[in-house]
Amino acid sequence: MHQLIDEARKIQGEFKLNKDFSAGAVSAALLTGSNNIYTGICIELACGIGFCAEHSAIAEMLKNRETVIETIVAVSKNKILPPCGRCRELMVQVDKRNLDTRVIISEDETIRLKNLIPYSWMD
Repeated sequence: MHQLIDEARKIQGEFKLNKDFSAGAVSAALLTGSNNIYTGICIELACGIGFCAEHSAIAEMLKNRETVIETIVAVSKNKILPPCGRCRELMVQVDKRNLDTRVIISEDETIRLKNLIPYSWMD
């Protein structure tokens, strides 16, 4: 668990290119069923077409033809963040087995995704 948190923290760090663009304020790391780690950062744009760090990490995973997430974490400068509803939904739609994903919600606590999204419309 701590290795995954450390991997996410390695790439976290907001940077701005202009007043309407920032990236890296939140980073994420995930561990797949094949024991691979993928990371990603958020992108925030004024027009709302950015995406979450979890989306970025999941895209990296999918590029490598994997779909099962064993564990995932997102971090900001000061804390660990649970995934937003959009990220939760993405994980389930990528692979229903991800309902069993361990979501790190603090330095020493995880919760299964199915407990964060208990009434999936895909059931």
